[in-house]
Amino acid sequence: QVQLEESGGGLVQAGGSLRLSCAASGSIFSFNPMRWYRQAPGKQRELVAVITSGGITNYAGSVKGRFTISRDNAKNSVYLQMNSLKPEDTAVYYCNADLSSAGLNYGTFWGQGTQVTVSS
Repeated sequence: QVQLEESGGGLVQAGGSLRLSCAASGSIFSFNPMRWYRQAPGKQRELVAVITSGGITNYAGSVKGRFTISRDNAKNSVYLQMNSLKPEDTAVYYCNADLSSAGLNYGTFWGQGTQVTVSS
């Protein structure tokens, strides 16, 4: 059974930092790419950052220069280092990955989300 489990959310003051982690279980699978999304109250879910197994990254304009996505392929894990946090970064953050194995695609899987709250 495949699971993606996020951790590291919490409450932080504006200007502070948090590091989110997401561990994917299911060692027979390749998780590529891996992504972070977020959803603020009353807003649509948005893509925050994405990283391929080769380390190619891309960021939403609103977080570029403040957030850094990284991954550990051996651990099937992805991380999001968030610096200079702003109140508008408050949201539930979700980990997401495309799964494949032996050349077959198994779709996209989501974690349950972790709350990040930035106080002003």
